[in-house]
Amino acid sequence: MKNFIETIKNIFKIQDLKDRISLTLGILLIYRFGAQVTLPGIDASKLAALSAQTEQGIGNILNMFTGGAFSQASVFALGIMPYITASIIVQLMGIAIPYLQKLQKDGESGRKKMNQITRWLTIAITIVQGPGYIYNLYKQLPAEAFLLGSDSTQFLLGSILILTTGTVFAMWLGEKITDKGIGNGISLLIMVGIIAKLPEAFIQEFVSRVQNDNGGPMMIVFEIILWIVVIMASILLVMAVRKIQVQYARRTVVGEYEQDLMGGNRQYIPLKLNASGVMPIIFAQAIMFVPAAVAGLSSSETASSLQATFSDIFGFWYNLVFALLIIIFTYFYTAITVPTNKMADDLKRSGGFIPGIKPGQETSDYLDKIMSHITFPGSLFLALLAVFPAFIVSLMGVQANWGLFFGGTSLIIMVGVAIDTVQQINSYLLNRHYDGLMKSGKNK
Repeated sequence: MKNFIETIKNIFKIQDLKDRISLTLGILLIYRFGAQVTLPGIDASKLAALSAQTEQGIGNILNMFTGGAFSQASVFALGIMPYITASIIVQLMGIAIPYLQKLQKDGESGRKKMNQITRWLTIAITIVQGPGYIYNLYKQLPAEAFLLGSDSTQFLLGSILILTTGTVFAMWLGEKITDKGIGNGISLLIMVGIIAKLPEAFIQEFVSRVQNDNGGPMMIVFEIILWIVVIMASILLVMAVRKIQVQYARRTVVGEYEQDLMGGNRQYIPLKLNASGVMPIIFAQAIMFVPAAVAGLSSSETASSLQATFSDIFGFWYNLVFALLIIIFTYFYTAITVPTNKMADDLKRSGGFIPGIKPGQETSDYLDKIMSHITFPGSLFLALLAVFPAFIVSLMGVQANWGLFFGGTSLIIMVGVAIDTVQQINSYLLNRHYDGLMKSGKNK
């Protein structure tokens, strides 16, 4: 405990790190404040029906991702999800469109152009989603909730403009955290929204167990212990995965790569068991909003059945599709972040080679094969942890809001983002010759 307190003191001794943390906390506070600001023209005291809509199903997930802004008819009601959707579309299009492929290879200048395209696409998606959200307000809220009248064109156009501005502002806040603060800004905005829903979820579960005589205090104690065990197991598994990544790489590709024509020293090719982090979870969750939303546009029996199926976040088919999307996006994101063609070219230019494998395309294919093999267990772990809340809710009968924190998107994002943020802080401390926050990062 003494060492931990000393480490916290060391953080505030580094001016740059202190400024970055202060900026990050300030931006997160602004984002949380904005989530409580209701759209102009709506009576904030008449949102009960909208809140009830987000207490279960896919609306619950969407409300959690926006930190409660969706159920508050807030200026940040659409949150950062349009930006995530735009990122998915741009990265998918990068596979088929030569211009985007060229930008991906142009280094920093190409990355800036890709970001600009993503921003414009975010605005376009928000303009499309905005009317859908306003239409949902018309369906859920009573007529007296609209101060300007439910048929007011002024309210409709103004609200769409404000929702678009809110999403763009949230996107800008996330980018500022990434550039000037600590951690991945977009992921941190999502995480702080999830954490904001945690106390409310626990209180609902406590009331259900204690006041309604549904297991009593002992059941609450058991759930808390299980929740802590799940969190610790997730952290340990994530850290263990990172150790396995290095060991596996050395035993397969790296262990045989013994020659360096420049110095005669053994060289290592870093390969990770899960190079995509929590992004597959975020991407897959963004896609899972689509089927229910599209089916809701039709009144046919088939569409109603499809909407009901994909609105049940604890149902079999929802979780099966969700798990498959996570596995697919893990491979997809790994293919983007780990360019085996570039690795093979760099290896060839440096005069290195993998024994028994020809330089060039054959080396690229070999590395791609190895990445495919070692990515599978990582993707399977993410998928199993993502659908774990469905088992908890079905077997233990916990409240839906509380069950979402037993694994699933919520826990994975919180653990993954927290670890990445701590690692960034740790690197600052080690670079200034202080003890790190993590045990493995201490200076000796």
